[in-house]
Amino acid sequence: MTGPAAGAAGLTPDYLTAALGLDGATVTKVHAAPIGTGQVAQTLRLTLTYDRPQAGPPTLVAKVPSPDQTSRQAAKLIRTYEVEAGLYRELAPRLLTTSIPACYFAAHDPDSDDYTVLLRDFPTARTGDQLTGVSAADATLAVTEMAVLHATAWEDPYLAGLTWLNRGDAGSRAFTAALVTSMYEGFRDRYARRIPSEGLALVERFLPSLEAYLGIDGEPRTLVHGDFRADNLLFDLPRPAILDWQTCTRGAGVMDLSYFLASSLPIEVRRAEEESLVRLYQATLAAHGVAYPWDDCWRAYRLFAFSGIVMAIGASMLVERTARGDEMFCTLATRHAQHAIDLGSLALLP
Repeated sequence: MTGPAAGAAGLTPDYLTAALGLDGATVTKVHAAPIGTGQVAQTLRLTLTYDRPQAGPPTLVAKVPSPDQTSRQAAKLIRTYEVEAGLYRELAPRLLTTSIPACYFAAHDPDSDDYTVLLRDFPTARTGDQLTGVSAADATLAVTEMAVLHATAWEDPYLAGLTWLNRGDAGSRAFTAALVTSMYEGFRDRYARRIPSEGLALVERFLPSLEAYLGIDGEPRTLVHGDFRADNLLFDLPRPAILDWQTCTRGAGVMDLSYFLASSLPIEVRRAEEESLVRLYQATLAAHGVAYPWDDCWRAYRLFAFSGIVMAIGASMLVERTARGDEMFCTLATRHAQHAIDLGSLALLP
């Protein structure tokens, strides 16, 4: 049985021949080029040559561990490689949606924490841009696709049996809260001049409630992406494609909605379009057989405004530092803090 490759160098013709299961054909040549802006894993576009015409996909996307040891250690700490391989191997085939890219192969080694995922390539698609933000039109497409995906997995009992998906026990919540709180001083020292003071004040009022916040019962439950934002979406396709499933979990779907609208729309666009997009989410769920009362949906949307703050602090301090990463984390923290301020979310905390 084929396991994960030993990083990018392990994506050889022989390895890919075995991983793709080509029914007697072989890969004879591989050209790899880096794509994307991710900092936790290394993402490559592979152009393949075969010993017979149309034996397999001409290009595909490969994900392997980051060559940066800081990012790799962070990935092991929060199990991102295990989670993404598990999603593509065990869960994606059950979901009747095209928003998750087709997967040709997925493997993870729990001892080495090596992993490899081989995915369908969308070479002509347009990637969302986290820094400029998405338009209201793109947000409409993304929210619709999000709701369809959530409806497909809504209260699915199969999700409860996936240990890699259910990581929110009391011990892990306490660990995450302590870790993020301990990293905040470094985050503030690094970014204080680039984040509005009222945003930092909001964060500092929130952090004492972090462990209790992480323990909020996120029901009704579905598949939550956990990092549903512009950089992880592909547009100009029949339906948007959702990438980077390294933080998915089982919880309240509206968490993805709150995170996406705050992180990926410029603040003024989000304020203008917010309620209509939340209503679109609720209506799309209803169209796919899921009843989610408006008052419950809106309250949960307000409550989960803090999820992006947790991500901004934790990810910025754990992964390899880059100039674009710094700009992105400051943008995320600013937008998410303003989101919580606008919605009065502190008043809803436990």
